[in-house]
Amino acid sequence: MIDLYYWPTPNGWKISIMLEECALPYRVVPVNIGRGEQFEAPFLAISPNNRMPAIVDHDPPEGKAPLSVFESGAILLYLAHKTQRFLPQGLEARVRAIEWLMWQMGGMGPMLGQNGHFLLYADQEVPYAIERYAREARRLYGVLDRQLALTGAFVAGEYSIADFACFPWIMTHKRQGISLDDFPSIARWFATMRAREAVQRGLAVGADLRIADGPMDEQARRILFGQGSEARQPVAAAAPPAAGTARSASPAGGALEAAANGRKGKRR
Repeated sequence: MIDLYYWPTPNGWKISIMLEECALPYRVVPVNIGRGEQFEAPFLAISPNNRMPAIVDHDPPEGKAPLSVFESGAILLYLAHKTQRFLPQGLEARVRAIEWLMWQMGGMGPMLGQNGHFLLYADQEVPYAIERYAREARRLYGVLDRQLALTGAFVAGEYSIADFACFPWIMTHKRQGISLDDFPSIARWFATMRAREAVQRGLAVGADLRIADGPMDEQARRILFGQGSEARQPVAAAAPPAAGTARSASPAGGALEAAANGRKGKRR
């Protein structure tokens, strides 16, 4: 069984999609990043960079003790090794898949994140940043479009973890201010990905969490955009849980201390 520490974002979707494609059993442990649960001690013990997703595999290869993995790219590589799926065996094909995984991790993800931040969430308009990241976002879309025109099917040729890494960020194209009409090869690939049942299941994981959490408020904005754990309201007014008991979950179901005491998210 794998515990998936998760919130429904592009980086979270990478892992829920792969778990569904691999048909691996897993449990969702919500990490409400808008309420700062990524700064709680039980989660930091798994993901010291206070970023989700992360996993704990209770049945790792070679029968070893439970193994935790953080960073979405590392998790994809780990799951590919565990299942021997979605990472080609041949040297050249494997290198191509890893290349495009790293391209997403080092380029597409961070740059689209910055584009989305200054376009949608910044508390003041910064024309230079908006123009700079919009231009870089379109450049990266162009890189991916040309690659897909060459491969004709999937990002690295074979269906692989490179597709799992790239696709969730293309899910945000409308909010990024980008039309897929300008990138026909991405549009074709995007439609193919959206049609896969396992991808649909992966995207649906935790969809109810955002609804329950409601719209972003000022506290969530401060936590997500630069002030980290210091932005959390001191909920310490409530008495700490007694030893051996679980703290009640947030409205989104994300109390990590509860998870640490054995109360997990929904079973998949």
